[in-house]
Amino acid sequence: MRADDWEKSKELRLVALSDPVAPIAFLDSYENASAQPDSYWQERARASSEACSVVTFVAEAPDGRWDGTVTVLVELPDAEEETVFGGAPSVPQTHIVGVFVRPEARGNGLIQALFSAAVAWSWELSGPPVERIRLFVHEDNGRALSVYRNAGFVPSGLTVAMPDDPQAKEYELELVRPAG
Repeated sequence: MRADDWEKSKELRLVALSDPVAPIAFLDSYENASAQPDSYWQERARASSEACSVVTFVAEAPDGRWDGTVTVLVELPDAEEETVFGGAPSVPQTHIVGVFVRPEARGNGLIQALFSAAVAWSWELSGPPVERIRLFVHEDNGRALSVYRNAGFVPSGLTVAMPDDPQAKEYELELVRPAG
């Protein structure tokens, strides 16, 4: 993502938050996101384009429309800030968030291409080698769980309560760096 891509980023995020599984797939709502001023979206795109610890991969259609995104966050054990679900990681890792492909672009390998880019980027990071890639999936999000398993992710054994619904669970899935 480049800083000047903020309008495309905003448009796709609002489409994602309109998806029927959005309430269990994203820690945001359409109402909240659509109320944000343009400056919010501009800053979000700028931060992603300049940061070494956050990268967003975009699938762009031939007409320039964004059909999907995957965002990767770098999480290091010695970082001062907490991870998305709190605490500090015990090993260098990346965390995949913001996964979305437009309904009309699904079923053609787009999500696999986005995941391949995110995984390759994670393994190639400079600095301490990333030992694993993780993501979280809501217990009722079977569509996403299937995609993640097809990408090679397996349950780590960690579950966390959803911030807005402590009765609901998110499962952590991981992909461990291959030996060698």
